[in-house]
Amino acid sequence: MQFLALVYIDNELIEALPAGEPDAMMRTCLGHADELKADGKLVDFQQLEDASTAKSVRIRSGRTSVVDGPFAETKEILGGFNLIEADSMDEAVQIASQFPWARVGCLEVRAVRDVDAVRRRVGA
Repeated sequence: MQFLALVYIDNELIEALPAGEPDAMMRTCLGHADELKADGKLVDFQQLEDASTAKSVRIRSGRTSVVDGPFAETKEILGGFNLIEADSMDEAVQIASQFPWARVGCLEVRAVRDVDAVRRRVGA
């Protein structure tokens, strides 16, 4: 099964870390990701550019609106994702908990839906 671990970070917590600590966390994270990929437990991972570069698109009543940045009422912003291969949600959570970003944010783990099953269900 595949699980997506969405990485939310709190920039204030990262900025409060001692000098060099964010880069040390990133080195640890990248090394851990390389190990997980080699073990077949991490399918892919990516970081996102800063939220200030984002655009949010909505269509309501036929009108499209585009606004700068994400719409969030929280300090934690989406910073990236890890696509995990695991036998269960428990294993996926255990893998996600090893990433250092839980110290300065949150990792939301969700099962990836089988799109082929959805296609069959809706006749697409």
